[in-house]
Amino acid sequence: MPYLNSDLYEQNIPLFKVWIRKEFTNGLEDTYKGEFVHAIVCGVRTEPDKCLAFHVVFTGYEADDGVTPNVHGGACWAKMPIISMVGDIPLDDWPERMPTHLVQPWDCSSYYHSVTSYSRLKPSPWLCKIGSDWYKGRYHFTVDYAQSTVSEDPAQHKQSHVITLTEGRYKGNIVAIPNNRCRVTSPAYWITGEGRPDFKPNNHSFCAEQDDSYTNPEVTFNNLYSKEEDANPKKR
Repeated sequence: MPYLNSDLYEQNIPLFKVWIRKEFTNGLEDTYKGEFVHAIVCGVRTEPDKCLAFHVVFTGYEADDGVTPNVHGGACWAKMPIISMVGDIPLDDWPERMPTHLVQPWDCSSYYHSVTSYSRLKPSPWLCKIGSDWYKGRYHFTVDYAQSTVSEDPAQHKQSHVITLTEGRYKGNIVAIPNNRCRVTSPAYWITGEGRPDFKPNNHSFCAEQDDSYTNPEVTFNNLYSKEEDANPKKR
């Protein structure tokens, strides 16, 4: 399981292109607000109590007009926060920057993480609850956490689904939301529900070796190689 960083190949992060709010490359100076530079996302970084950060390589695509000098192409940046990124999708206008607590309602819970792109969940739009409103989005991948007190607690564990919003006020922004703030659509496999699911968090852990039967070797080692199996072969 990766510690701190996952790259494009090691952890199956799908290649996706973004626009970076330029003020995040210049100490958040107001001078650069409203400007964007193009980049490719190459990896993700998780630190406890912080939002997701990404490793990006700038493409210089914004200078593709043949007039603007290409000074950014090939430059790298580590720890680019998710709140700085806008998906490379058709946009009428640049979206407003979202508050961090809406982009990623729960911070990363561990340095240790995995990255999975769930193919069955990828083709169809996701429905994302942002504040009190719902937005459609395009799913990229999921970050899951482990080996920390919070991530191993069944009542507190949360994943981060990385999604580009594709409609509404925040169209273009990239978010990282847990299961209880989204629904997945897939009309070929299920009917998307409405309203509040009658679920409650599961606060229990399940472990086979906590059972009292493990104090009895005859039960524990009752397997294919037990003496009883030799004496009484049975077909099932």
